[in-house]
Amino acid sequence: MENQPTGKTEMRVVCAGCSITRGQVSIDYVEMLRRRFAGRPVTFANSGVNYDVAFNLQERLNEVIAQNPDIVTILIGTNDANSTLSPKNSRLLRFLKKLPVIPSPDWYKENLNIIVKELKERTNAHVALLSLPVIGEDVDSEANRRTGEYSAIINDVAKSHGVTYLPLNERMKAYLQLQNKTSSFPYRPGLYQSSTASMQHFMLRRDLDTISSRRGLQLTIDNIHLNSRGAGMVADLIESLIIKQTGNGVTPLKYTNGDDT
Repeated sequence: MENQPTGKTEMRVVCAGCSITRGQVSIDYVEMLRRRFAGRPVTFANSGVNYDVAFNLQERLNEVIAQNPDIVTILIGTNDANSTLSPKNSRLLRFLKKLPVIPSPDWYKENLNIIVKELKERTNAHVALLSLPVIGEDVDSEANRRTGEYSAIINDVAKSHGVTYLPLNERMKAYLQLQNKTSSFPYRPGLYQSSTASMQHFMLRRDLDTISSRRGLQLTIDNIHLNSRGAGMVADLIESLIIKQTGNGVTPLKYTNGDDT
């Protein structure tokens, strides 16, 4: 059923995912997109839920479909991948989200296939899958080898269903490699890094980009959630997709370095 959403007076884009999409403890890339397309016939719906894995998104897919989207972007899998990096991460995620099984790459792929199949069968939306953002900013770390493995799954699923693949993981790793800086705030399993960032933001009222900068991070706030540069990379990819898909005169705005600060 997937068709290009041309000839419509307004395009509806639903961005689905986890906390990185929800934008409470991550810079809100959906709001960035709203600002970029302000005054033009495109609306954006935020369908991000904190701590979601692909299974959770698959379970609530009716909420996405009910919005009658023209484009659906999927950015899901960071929690799936992160849960495999330590038993602590896995136990915590299973408890928080009441998961029926221990998360694994095979289970992730199974659920992502269901998500794409359902969207193609039950909507006319153009579906786009984003590869995963980095986990930590050491490109050669075990965590980022894992994001690469999960991003390869995303690419395979996109190819098998004939939907768009947006290379976020590749873009972020290329940026970090070009900067060639050693992180002074390396990734650690567990909630400490994200919870302390949340405390600084909500209790001390510190700006998320300030927290990121103080930690010496380039794309993230806590090695998981995105600062303005990282979120801008997500927005850049989705903006380019919208421009490519639209036939109603929507034109891109110009930004530099993916920043919306």
